[in-house]
Amino acid sequence: MTNIEKLAIDAVRVLSMDAVQKADSGHPGTPMALAPMGYVLFHRHLRHAPESPTWPDRDRFVLSAGHASMLLYSLLHLSGYDVSEADIHDFRQWGSHTPGHPEVGHTPGVECTTGPLGQGVGMSVGMALAERWLASRYNRPGHEIVHHWTYALCSDGDLMEGISHEAAALAGHQKLGRLIWIWDDNHITIEGGTSLATSTDQARRFEGYGWHVVHVHDGNDLEAMDLALEEAKRETERPTLIVLRTTIAWGSPKMAGKSAAHGAPLGQDEIDATKKNLDYPSLEPFWVDPAVRDHWGSCVRRGERMEEAWRARLAIYRAEFPEAAAEFEGIIAGKLPDGWDAKLPDLTNPEKADATRNWSGQVIQGLAARIHNLVGGSADLAPSNKTDIKGADGLLPATPGGRVAHFGIREHAMGAVLNGMALHGGIRPFGGTFLVFSDYMRPAIRLAALMRQPVTYVFTHDSIGLGEDGPTHQPVEQLASLRAVPNLMDLRPGDAAETVEAWKMAVERTDGPSFLALSRQKVAILDRTKLASADGLRRGGYVLAEASGDEPRVILVASGTELELAVQAREQLEADGVPTRVVSLPSWFLFRQQSASYRHRVLPPTVTARVSVEAASTFGWTMWVGSEGHSIGLDHFGASAPAEVLYREFGITAEAVVEAAKSILG
Repeated sequence: MTNIEKLAIDAVRVLSMDAVQKADSGHPGTPMALAPMGYVLFHRHLRHAPESPTWPDRDRFVLSAGHASMLLYSLLHLSGYDVSEADIHDFRQWGSHTPGHPEVGHTPGVECTTGPLGQGVGMSVGMALAERWLASRYNRPGHEIVHHWTYALCSDGDLMEGISHEAAALAGHQKLGRLIWIWDDNHITIEGGTSLATSTDQARRFEGYGWHVVHVHDGNDLEAMDLALEEAKRETERPTLIVLRTTIAWGSPKMAGKSAAHGAPLGQDEIDATKKNLDYPSLEPFWVDPAVRDHWGSCVRRGERMEEAWRARLAIYRAEFPEAAAEFEGIIAGKLPDGWDAKLPDLTNPEKADATRNWSGQVIQGLAARIHNLVGGSADLAPSNKTDIKGADGLLPATPGGRVAHFGIREHAMGAVLNGMALHGGIRPFGGTFLVFSDYMRPAIRLAALMRQPVTYVFTHDSIGLGEDGPTHQPVEQLASLRAVPNLMDLRPGDAAETVEAWKMAVERTDGPSFLALSRQKVAILDRTKLASADGLRRGGYVLAEASGDEPRVILVASGTELELAVQAREQLEADGVPTRVVSLPSWFLFRQQSASYRHRVLPPTVTARVSVEAASTFGWTMWVGSEGHSIGLDHFGASAPAEVLYREFGITAEAVVEAAKSILG
């Protein structure tokens, strides 16, 4: 290690210590330990361009150990990204580009939002799959426009979380040779040594998953790290785990190797002692030698050359393969192709009653026919979720350009992998499971919403209507809890026509995830020649059937499979002389976005006699029916029985809706 290399590495340690100390909050120990690896990676291996952080063929670097955010911020600042010295000073403060955990879209150079342990490594698998898919589809002999690696730096905590097991097993099965995880093996967690909670032999575990495993026994040995990374990149058939033995808070006389260095400032006295122990030239907070800044600046110059060379290759590719190049550049930009909806089935008046999951399956075929980067599958439930793309290959090592993803029974990993695909760019991912099992995916769904990624979830078996499988599989609280997630678009279509519109909304969305809640049981055909057009779904809620007379006395509000109950109840009420309006409310998210005047036209404040009906928790429905209204739903678990029996026994019927409406009217 040369003197300038030592100073450059110690600058990362110093900035990390000082920023955490000034914020009086954060995690200094891990950045201090991993500064050498960060240096080797950013200087010698990572294909990145600091002044062009979204360059398409860059390597992806995921700091899965998001608590060590100051490591990433220090590396980004020193290597030339738009992370200023003021941002480093303002770590964890209002308005800075350096939040407590890395956030994509907030800080240049951050590839994904991390912090919840295990999610980052899961997303890295999705990124590596996306890279391989794009390379398979667009590279030509002698013309490699997609050729990069995905690196993830993970902690003991990442590898303890269950999602890492699912993601690593999937990556090994997929033979993702361009995926490299670097495990910070420091034997420390918040409570103390890792021996308190685990005795897993991680190296053997990963070998069992089909990974290549490399050991680096000294976290300060730059050449050993360099050789390990070179070996990892030579391995093309297996992902690689680099086991990097480090000492947390290395350099600190009193805190090195101690769990107390994980999640709290070192204290000013200990920081000064550490700087002296490192033989750092200055005790001044945030001080970096100008020569060190110039040394780090080589990352900018190196990145410029890499990006320029790639753009030159792309120009040649564009000249030789204009159609492929146009398609590639379009999907990387996130654009839908012209006529993307031209093959959608016309389900305005289907021939027979069916489940919305089956209609969804038809829509997927129409979308896939024109949107060639629509890629997805299910957590081993494709026959039930209807998520297969007919005629398409599986997304497997032998067919890397396949479009049907087989995630296995791994909902945790599926959610994170979908996020990684979306973040990488170039793929429109979707994934399916039963609605009740969305709980397994909740952390990844929440991150998709936070990161504003256009992931689509196909959640079938959306109510007690799934029947005999019973309460373990019948969702009750899932709709309410998912609707509570900010920036997550709910779509619960009530018939074939609404299913088409729901999918169109999901595909058109670019600033966040969406889920479709779809039925197992058949739903009645709604006669759209007598009812409003299903494109009202695009506003979240709309008047499906108007009341007779000048204005309604009762408004019935429903979503999904219960929409037919509201229509039936309206017929009975109208026959009894009660002018009744039916409102379809398939998306609370979209309806809340409408103007107050539109919402009041659909749900006039003067009409307080309102009844909602949905075969799920009634939690939240007072938002739409008001304190004087009534909600018919399911505020308890279901039971094992045929669907029609359950609806009758639990009082989710047209007759119950009529009775509730008349009760409100007195």
